[in-house]
Amino acid sequence: MKIYILLAVIIGVGQLFAQENYNYNKFKQLKEELATPNVYRTASGAPGHKYYQQKASYVIDLTLDDEKQTIKGKETITYKNNSPDKLSYLWIQLDQNMRAKDSDTKLISTNKMGESMTFNELARMHNDFDGGFKLEYVKSGSGKDLKYTVNKTMMRIDLPTPLASGATISVKIGWWYNVNNRDEIGGRSGYEYFKDEENYLYTIAQFYPRMAVYNEVEGWQHKQFLGRGEFTLTFGDFKVNITVPSDHIVGATGTLTNASSVLTSEQRTRFKKAQSEYVTPVMIVNQTEAEEKEKSKAKGTKTWSFSATNVRDFAFASSRKFIWDAMTVKYNGHSTMAMSYYPKEGNPLWEQYSTKVVAHTIESYSKHTVDYPYPVAISVHSKSIGMEYPMICFNGGRPNKDGTYSERTKYAMIGVIIHEVGHNFFPMIINSDERQWTWMDEGLNTFTQYLCEQEWERDYPSRRGPAHKIVDYMKGDKRYISPIMINSESIQQFGNNAYGKPATALNILRETVMGRELFDFAFKTYAERWKLKHPTPADLFRTMEDASGVDLDWFWRGWFFTTDHCDMAIENVEWFKIDTKNPAIEKAITKELENAEPVHIGVTRNKTELKQVYSEKDPEILDFYNKYDPFEPTLVDEEEYDKYLTKLSEDDIKILQTNFNYYNVDFENKGGLVMPIILNFTFKDGSAKEVRIPAEIWKQNDKNVSKVFFFKKEVTSIEMDPWLETADINLNDNNWPRKTQLSKFKLHKQKQYGWGADGKENPMQRNSRNEQLKKKGK
Repeated sequence: MKIYILLAVIIGVGQLFAQENYNYNKFKQLKEELATPNVYRTASGAPGHKYYQQKASYVIDLTLDDEKQTIKGKETITYKNNSPDKLSYLWIQLDQNMRAKDSDTKLISTNKMGESMTFNELARMHNDFDGGFKLEYVKSGSGKDLKYTVNKTMMRIDLPTPLASGATISVKIGWWYNVNNRDEIGGRSGYEYFKDEENYLYTIAQFYPRMAVYNEVEGWQHKQFLGRGEFTLTFGDFKVNITVPSDHIVGATGTLTNASSVLTSEQRTRFKKAQSEYVTPVMIVNQTEAEEKEKSKAKGTKTWSFSATNVRDFAFASSRKFIWDAMTVKYNGHSTMAMSYYPKEGNPLWEQYSTKVVAHTIESYSKHTVDYPYPVAISVHSKSIGMEYPMICFNGGRPNKDGTYSERTKYAMIGVIIHEVGHNFFPMIINSDERQWTWMDEGLNTFTQYLCEQEWERDYPSRRGPAHKIVDYMKGDKRYISPIMINSESIQQFGNNAYGKPATALNILRETVMGRELFDFAFKTYAERWKLKHPTPADLFRTMEDASGVDLDWFWRGWFFTTDHCDMAIENVEWFKIDTKNPAIEKAITKELENAEPVHIGVTRNKTELKQVYSEKDPEILDFYNKYDPFEPTLVDEEEYDKYLTKLSEDDIKILQTNFNYYNVDFENKGGLVMPIILNFTFKDGSAKEVRIPAEIWKQNDKNVSKVFFFKKEVTSIEMDPWLETADINLNDNNWPRKTQLSKFKLHKQKQYGWGADGKENPMQRNSRNEQLKKKGK
């Protein structure tokens, strides 16, 4: 009985360890992490034969009050239930309630007092701005009041009768809210105030109650808007009428449908010219005209009407300060209008670059993803912003007041325009759930931005994309690093996690793991499959594998589900050659090796003394000593070799005579992230050879592996990751023989704490020093 119990325990423990190893296997398939394929989303990553999505269309009338900085509107939502389910209520997003006085965003925002604080930081702490929606009514299409419940940034509308599958319902909502000053409290939407002229520039978004998404993944996606996780929206059609001061210029999502009512004859002529201009933007409103309008404020109003089809959202910009230029961009047999709206404060940068960058972005992204389907693409300039909406985006990048600017400002401006215009593709067209997965739009867009930047200018100083640019983040303290696959509100180091790391991962797939041809085909397949639809992470992961024939579960697991980093090392190298038994060869090699070995100082001195003795006593012995070669083959050596050869076959002799150099290389994975091993061997004659080993080399042991390499030539050095492809955090152990990376330190003048050049102690520094001494008990 004791033996049986002992065997059972041993077997159980063995199974436990085996299961544990399996659970932590770097190459375990993502069966448990990804949703089970179904009729809506297939195992190939494509939409299933019963895939559906809802439709929400809007007719909106709104008024922008330039005196009170308020927006007042009324809308009619027409919602079609394409799901197989009956819906007893609808969920509406009230994103402006993030700025309500009782907002959870304010309550959960953490802060701490310190020894110093900026005036702006303190002002924001005391700010009691009320920017939440003020609902005036919620009615049915026929005008009857509907029962509704507001839960912070969400509103549930209880329907009198459930909305059947395939049925349509209309809802009417009236509302208004105060527009925020972005300089004071920030925000994706709001206004910029120009004090010298008392003028405003409005960049307006999230300004209307919007339908929440209903699908088979989340049911209703009604996670509260806390400020970080952005938007999850339903496609539909828009007709929007925007009433503004009559001297304002308005840019918006969609096509302007009443140009004859709001534009002058000259402006319409210029706009028509821009429709056939493909090289140089046409000025529709030039700087002189814009500056003239800044001098006074019109009393009347104009209503600008816009129409947009099959978009997920609507945004607009309005100001009397706007300069407006436009041109047409052609791509893959299509064309669209590229336009920019900017105040004079943006020049000369904006007039020189903005619209051309918009056009380049549309062309580049259409090549790498899907053809841009909309009639316009707009870049609007306001200070310190970068935000995206269908067909329109708001971008910073402002020169100094005298018009000068640095290279850094120029490239920052070009980069933000590419990034925000690029968001038309991710998530405006390939419409992922931003509230849940920030990386699905920001990461994919940052990756495509990198491709676009490099096509704009050779060696463009891209901030993100290449593997080596993510190293500092990857080697950081894991307590402050989150996996990519985490909800948007829980991300630590937001920019690195949601932008930099996924963009780097995709770039590594393209350049190192898959190769450009396979990657580009698979990435375009994903974009084509999910254009104007709602993809999930599983749809991306599965499509990239399905379209390329490359198993990438190990890659998604390591890069997206863990915080592992890449740190691979060449631990040891051993050099071997075949012992040919040929005395002419082997003794020559032995001689060369022995001569290369260092000799103890005593042996060297003894030889010197011996030569001096025999040179005086017996010169003949000295001559024999000098001529004697212990490595010269003897007759016995040759006879032994001949006997050895008689025992070998012809094939054996051929192998014996190959004269290869064999190198046994031991690799260690110190960081945990399995990656391909890329090696560059340099030979004695100065030539080199690249060897690329797939990551699957780690499949049996993800900690240590060994491999034998053989060459005719003698290797003088081996370098791992020579082209910085794997984001290896430590290059010091990537070479044989070892090659230490250069580090630098800075020198500075010694300072006496708290004392100025006049020999007097600064009172603030003295107080700070005293406080430090108190803490130390001195």
